[in-house]
Amino acid sequence: MRAHLIFILVSALALGATLTGCASNEEKDKSTEQQLYERAQRSLDGKNWQAAVSALELLEENFPFGTFGEQAQLELIYAHYQSGDYELSIANADRFIRLHPQHRHADYAYYMRGLASFNKESSLVGSIFGMDNTSRDPGAAINAFNMLSEFVTRYPSSDYAVDAQLRMVYLRNLLARGEIHIANYYFSRKAYLAAAARGRAVVENYQGSPAVPDGLASLIQAYHMLGQDELGVNAIKVLRENYPEYPALNEDGSFNYNYAGQLDKKNWISYLTLGLFNKQLEIGFDTRDIYNSMYKDKSQLEKTDAPRPTE
Repeated sequence: MRAHLIFILVSALALGATLTGCASNEEKDKSTEQQLYERAQRSLDGKNWQAAVSALELLEENFPFGTFGEQAQLELIYAHYQSGDYELSIANADRFIRLHPQHRHADYAYYMRGLASFNKESSLVGSIFGMDNTSRDPGAAINAFNMLSEFVTRYPSSDYAVDAQLRMVYLRNLLARGEIHIANYYFSRKAYLAAAARGRAVVENYQGSPAVPDGLASLIQAYHMLGQDELGVNAIKVLRENYPEYPALNEDGSFNYNYAGQLDKKNWISYLTLGLFNKQLEIGFDTRDIYNSMYKDKSQLEKTDAPRPTE
C-alpha cells in the first residue's frame, strides 16, 4: 500500500513537471514568434529588404499558424516588391490569394500582383515614352493589364483601385503606341498593306488613346502609297475634325503625304557608322509630344514605393 502511494506521488510530480515544461515551451514559442516579427518590422522600417525577407520567411516557416502568419505572408509580397524581385512578389501574392481568397486584405494581394507585373520588365515604363523597339513582345503589358483589370473588377472600391485604373490607361496607351511603332517599321520596309492594318487596329481598338491620330495618319499614308487615296478620304476627314493641329495636315485641311518622307532615308548614326547601326529607324508618325501629356512628364511612371500592408 505504501509503495502504491509512493508511485502515485512520483507520477503526479512527473506530470506536473511535464505540464510546467509544456507551458514554458509555449511561452518560449510565443516569445520567439514575437521576436521574429519585431525583427522583420525593424528591417522593413529600415528598408533592409533582404533581412526583412529572411525574418518573414523564418517566421512563416516556424509559425505557419501563429499570430502573425497571415500578416507575414502579406509583408513578404511587399518586401519582395520593394527589393525589386517582382517574380517572387507575384508568386507570393498568388499563394496568398490561393490560401486566403476571402481574407479582409485579399485586395492588397491582387493589387500588388498587378503592380509587380507592371514593373517586372525595366523597359515597360520606358517604352511608353518612345524607346523604339519594334520587336518588343507586348505580352508583359497585356499580362499586367489583365491582372490589374481583374483586381479592379473584384474590388472597385478598394483604396488601390484608382492607382490601378491609372496604370491600366498607361498600359493601354503603351499597346496602342506599339502598333504605331510597328506601322512605322512596315513603312520602312515598304509593306504598306501591313502598315495600314496596324493603323486601322489603333483606330478601331484603342479609341481615346493619344496614338489614334498617328493611327489615322498611318492609315492615310498607307492608302496613298498603295495608290488608293479614295480609301483614305474618310480618315482624313476624321483626322481634320478631331485633330486639326496634326502636323501632317496642310492649312487647307489636305494631308501632306511628304510629312513622313524621311522613313526610307538612313539616319545620321547610320552614316557615321557606315551602316553598322542602321537598325534604328527614323520616326514616321509620332506625335506624343502634342497629344500625350504623359510623354511630357516621365516621372509619373517611375517606380514608386508600394503601399505597406495594414494589419
